Amino acid sequence: MATSPSSQASVSGTVMATSQAVQIRNLNYFFGLGDLTKQVLFDINLDLPRGQIVIMTGPSGSGKTTLLTLVGALRTAHEGSLQVLDQEIVGLGSRKLVGIRRNIGFIFQAHNLFESLTASQNVEMAVELKGEFQTKRSQAVEILEKLGLGDRVDYKPDSLSGGQKQRVAIARALVNQPPLILADEPTAALDKKSGRDVVTLMQKLAKEENRTILMVTHDNRILDVADRIINLVDGRLESDETLETFVETHDPKTLDRRMFIM
Repeated sequence: MATSPSSQASVSGTVMATSQAVQIRNLNYFFGLGDLTKQVLFDINLDLPRGQIVIMTGPSGSGKTTLLTLVGALRTAHEGSLQVLDQEIVGLGSRKLVGIRRNIGFIFQAHNLFESLTASQNVEMAVELKGEFQTKRSQAVEILEKLGLGDRVDYKPDSLSGGQKQRVAIARALVNQPPLILADEPTAALDKKSGRDVVTLMQKLAKEENRTILMVTHDNRILDVADRIINLVDGRLESDETLETFVETHDPKTLDRRMFIM
């Protein structure tokens, strides 16, 4: 069983950097019922300290997205313990799960934008969930500008490229400054420069604002932003390494490309 690398203790004011945004113990997950039951996650143990970027790799069907959605309170865990932002969510009711999700920023492969709304309005909808109606426009424009869309704030999705749509979706996920960000292939639709801009912003959020980011990706160009790289194979956590250890133990010429296949 893989175990998390010990994190370095540091203090910023009264907040310990070693406090956990996510803590998973002996987590199992099943699809189906009765004779059709199939276990897809096996005895997962994982800690995600605040302020870390953790990249999750693994072959297609290994359970990466399932684990991501469990952490995001989008599925109900079956066995074990799953604490998210200091709250145990195994066995939690649907109303309380909604409350957990309000503190998580989600970035999916599909942008899921409202076609009838502008880029700014799509982002503003997230701000409205916090009741900040007077400042929603300024907050939306600010985050869109950070993502290189300052000249596209009033464009609707049908006037945006695929990469620009994805950046709007990323802006929507980040605008409320969630303490936990879950990203499923955030750079898949982006060119090299846009992808680098996005992960650089995420890295800044993690380091300067103590956000925790769990990212599923097959884009090995962005592995360098990770504090840790975990590999999930056949529903089991096969490895959990710091970036330094990963670089030392993997020859780029012999790196198993299946780690990055969705």
